Amino acid sequence: MARRRSGSRLPMVAVAAVAVMSTMAATGSQAPGQAPDKPTVRYTEYGIPHIIASNWEGLGTGYGYAAAKDNVCTLADTYLMVNAQRSRYLGPDGKASPGEHQNTTTNLNSDMYFQRMNDDRVVERLIDQPAPDGPEPEVKEAIRGYVQGYNRYLAETGVNNISDPACRGAAWVRPITELDVYRHAHAEIIMGSADVLLNGQVNAAPMGASAAAPPASSATETATKIRDAMAVSRQQSMGSNALAVGSQGVSGGTSMLLANPHFPWQGKNRMWQSQLTIPGKINVSGASLLGFPAVNIGHNDDVAWSHTVATVAPFGLFDVQVDPLNPTNYLVDGTWQPMTSQQVGVDVLNADGSVGRVTRTLWSTRYGPITTQILTVPLPWVVSAHAVRDVNMHNLRALNTWFHLDQAKDVHDVVDILETTEGVPFFNTVASDRKGNALYADIQATPNITDEHAQSCLTLTGQQLFNQTLRLPNVPPVSIFDGKRSECDWPDDPNAVAPGLLDPRKQPRLIRNDFVGNANDSAWLANPEQPLSFPRVMGDTATPRSLRTQELILTARNRINGTDGLPGRGFTPESMRQLLFADNSRAADLALNATVAMCRSVPFGLILVDGQLVNVSEACPILAAWKDHNFTADSRGSWLFENYWAFLLNNQSIEKLPWRVPFDPKDPVHTPNSLDSGSSAVRDAFGRAVIALRNAGIPLNAPLSDIQKITRNGEQIPIHGAISELGVLNVITPGSVDGKLDITFGSSFVQQVRFTAEGPPQASSVLAYSQSANPNSPHYADQTRLFSAGQWVTERFTEEQIAASPALEVKVLD
Repeated sequence: MARRRSGSRLPMVAVAAVAVMSTMAATGSQAPGQAPDKPTVRYTEYGIPHIIASNWEGLGTGYGYAAAKDNVCTLADTYLMVNAQRSRYLGPDGKASPGEHQNTTTNLNSDMYFQRMNDDRVVERLIDQPAPDGPEPEVKEAIRGYVQGYNRYLAETGVNNISDPACRGAAWVRPITELDVYRHAHAEIIMGSADVLLNGQVNAAPMGASAAAPPASSATETATKIRDAMAVSRQQSMGSNALAVGSQGVSGGTSMLLANPHFPWQGKNRMWQSQLTIPGKINVSGASLLGFPAVNIGHNDDVAWSHTVATVAPFGLFDVQVDPLNPTNYLVDGTWQPMTSQQVGVDVLNADGSVGRVTRTLWSTRYGPITTQILTVPLPWVVSAHAVRDVNMHNLRALNTWFHLDQAKDVHDVVDILETTEGVPFFNTVASDRKGNALYADIQATPNITDEHAQSCLTLTGQQLFNQTLRLPNVPPVSIFDGKRSECDWPDDPNAVAPGLLDPRKQPRLIRNDFVGNANDSAWLANPEQPLSFPRVMGDTATPRSLRTQELILTARNRINGTDGLPGRGFTPESMRQLLFADNSRAADLALNATVAMCRSVPFGLILVDGQLVNVSEACPILAAWKDHNFTADSRGSWLFENYWAFLLNNQSIEKLPWRVPFDPKDPVHTPNSLDSGSSAVRDAFGRAVIALRNAGIPLNAPLSDIQKITRNGEQIPIHGAISELGVLNVITPGSVDGKLDITFGSSFVQQVRFTAEGPPQASSVLAYSQSANPNSPHYADQTRLFSAGQWVTERFTEEQIAASPALEVKVLD
């Protein structure tokens, strides 16, 4: 080796050592591994904060300050919502997003929903309870610090000097309290029910005596309407993929994890990346929903985990018979009982600038609030009414769950945390550990609806809905119980953490050393070699899997077996990243060849659609040339196929398409298959897709980058990926946001982690929409450009790695 000349650069180790000493000096640290005297935020590339403190309150202070710095307007808007003041400042007719979806209700309805809970002091009573029902001391300390950090940023900056125009100078931006943070956390925990039932609860009223009764629907008709509405809602809301690979499935390590949540790109459900460290107590890196001073998805020194949206309905309905002469009385065990009425009022900004008051009477039963609507399906309050019980309404345990997960030592520890808190609100958990284990666990807050209880208590409509013969992947079974019998309420189980919860030991889990995964289907095929069974309330078994689930399983199998065309066998960080961002479509794998054959066989290239002859001959060679079936930015033909597939599905389940080989529960990963190229439905859908693209002025061979893109400060950024129904793991769902084309939800915080026998975890990630929603922030679109290019950020986890960052900036909160 040539001798290093005098004056040349210091070796990298020396550079890192100098940087570490500089950071220690800036933070007041005296030695590596020792906490600084004051909460300290170290920013590395892409504005990622690494927060270190000596206690939980200091850690929360750093988190609150850094989160406000990036997203103060989004957070302030959220606190406005949970305090039921959107109508007061933004007007009653504006749109609110209290749940998983975007802009699903009015400000007034949202305010009524949250004001009712605030009047009932739901959150205050939960805070006052001892753990595990209430927050543990560490949680309270962190939230106390979070409030201090958030308010400090606001005081330093000043409302009138906020750089984000979304809330600069707004009267509704104010210092917050601890109650604001707990209310926000509670709103996130119940969001699985909010979109579905909110409008029906705040508008519930009995039909007047003079009102015409709605036409009666059969049990099957009502059940099918609810089921279809739930299916459409599920397609338009957030989801996730997660894959854990054990020691037998990795190359050059002991285990790996891929976290790929598909969360909204705007609003309160944005994810935000950070590292949280109290030396000797906690060292965790990953992302959380904005405003949670903990990591929801990420890794520590020994465990990596992610969550996926599960197939448990976190609510149930109770059909209560009402007195036709007094419909606010309902029958239970042969006795008429009065409903509880509640006057709920909120302030409203009038058109002339004055402030008025709107008051409504809301109704409740022993089971919960009355609702007259589930999604778009009316539930008329005539002969009977429907009451709601929400399994998460009294759940703040989720905060304890995530604080403990951040400190887990292995996957067995993860299972114990999930069982003893039962706080996960509507998610599966997928994890891997340094010991080489891969875990799937659907252990969460679940209604105590055993199969026996369901059989005894479901109404006729409830039976049709709960055991729907129309099998739709990903859709949770909703229960409607006979409210006339008190025995049909969810019973208390002595092994559950809280009343009405299912025994956690009855909930599915699987630990293996090859792989487990989930893509929002039920737990049945977490690994096809070991199918799981569980109560029906948690999802279905022996039914078709979504194309995304098939793609996840096949990707894992083929990589572990070395049959995917890539070198070697087993996952490496490079192959895991490559396979996710290949954007392969399982739908195209199954149906493209048959579609091309159909196109080529059409006489004279003409298809009759609604009396109009459509020439599709131009489309045949375009699809035939799309050989890789990928939705990458430069793919041509993919957008045509996506539109065709959407017309062909038409909100049906995958098994309802014209397959020559039907679904076989003995081969659920490969069936159904072989699309019938002679089907009229195939021809019609293809013709409609060609018409749609031509009417939109989009060339049939346009690259995806010309169509699927977002605009950030005038810069158009192409976005690769596709909708879930195409069986693409990198889910991207385009839509309209504030009248402009954007991404409504899809891949958000994507992280890949590898453990080895020794040394720190090796991780890379990308936050698809970047750290800040502020268009004036340097971190408004920087990671979005990375995501567009299929690139990742190499994580800095150790103190030496953080100190070596060329972008290092240190903020001491003294």
